Amino acid sequence: FLVFITTLIVAHHCNVILGVKPHSCDLCGKSFTEAGHLKTHQLIHSGFKPYTCDLCGKSFTEAGNLKTHQLIHSGVKAHSCDLCGKNFTRAGHLETHQLIHSGVKAHSCDLCGKSFTEAGALKTHRLVHSGFKPYSCELCGKSFTQAGHLKRHQLFHSGVKAYSCDLCGKSFTEAGALKTHRLVHSGFKPYSCELCGKSFTEAGSLKRHQLIHSGFKPYSCDLCGKSFTQAGHLKTHKLIHSGVKPHSCDLCGKSFTEAGSLKRHQLIHNGFKPYSCDLCGKSFTQSFGNLSSYSEHKRSHTVNKLFHCYQCAKTFTSLSALCKHQPDHPGLKSLDHNESEERERSSSGFRVRLKNLEIRLHRVLMESPVKSVS
Repeated sequence: FLVFITTLIVAHHCNVILGVKPHSCDLCGKSFTEAGHLKTHQLIHSGFKPYTCDLCGKSFTEAGNLKTHQLIHSGVKAHSCDLCGKNFTRAGHLETHQLIHSGVKAHSCDLCGKSFTEAGALKTHRLVHSGFKPYSCELCGKSFTQAGHLKRHQLFHSGVKAYSCDLCGKSFTEAGALKTHRLVHSGFKPYSCELCGKSFTEAGSLKRHQLIHSGFKPYSCDLCGKSFTQAGHLKTHKLIHSGVKPHSCDLCGKSFTEAGSLKRHQLIHNGFKPYSCDLCGKSFTQSFGNLSSYSEHKRSHTVNKLFHCYQCAKTFTSLSALCKHQPDHPGLKSLDHNESEERERSSSGFRVRLKNLEIRLHRVLMESPVKSVS
């Protein structure tokens, strides 16, 4: 009997060493070195999960998997990474994590060349190429390749944002999103564009930014033909055509197509002006890069004010400012600065605008003489 047992152990050991897996599943073809492993595997196809967690109700096909799962509830993470200190409930998870530090990605996709540290991650990635998305949201119909992605998506519908920033109070549905957000406060932007030097907190943000330099805009509006680098920008743009403005100000009722536009608008009500002119200290609600009125303001610091009112000798930095000033003088016909000659943007067009303005003002003076300004 002992010889028989010993022979079985040796035979099993040899199978493991040689990679021989004589026991195959007739449903999916997966092979195993032991008959018991095959039997356990077949429970996956049957859907039978006899081992249930009494804390959360999750079920498993094996007692060992339930035991490992219960470590999550206990909070015990006995396996620590000696490089970064991250802890894990399973030794296998630690082993997989350590591949990140080594940089080894042994599993490559034969379609696009992308590499992964785990075989399972590669298997999931291949679903992207197949277009197969078996997990669908019951609320909006959006589909996903992974159950985990669906679960995270459903948090948006629930409105639950369990992860809050202790610096600004902003909340997020995922811990990873909070971690990325904290980089904003630290000012750390490790991802830089080689073409313009602009830096980002996320690799994905850099990748999207680089599309601007490439000029590649794969998302086009079927109504007006305008193209965009991102699908999200196209989606927002289409709201203009539909007239839908889902973001409303609870103070004045004004509506906007984008949440960001509403957020900027709300600064008007609270009086918060975080952006200041470095020349005179005047404050603005929006950053200079996004605020067209700042350009108007900056021109007020220029030495030459090229637009003159011949009624009061007051000077202006822009033609539009002069036109707005005209109603202050009764009897003086308001100028229309949107005429064709004034749309010209070239330097010669600029001179034509000034000349036409002077001629028309002098005509008004001849028709309605006024006293000269001393």
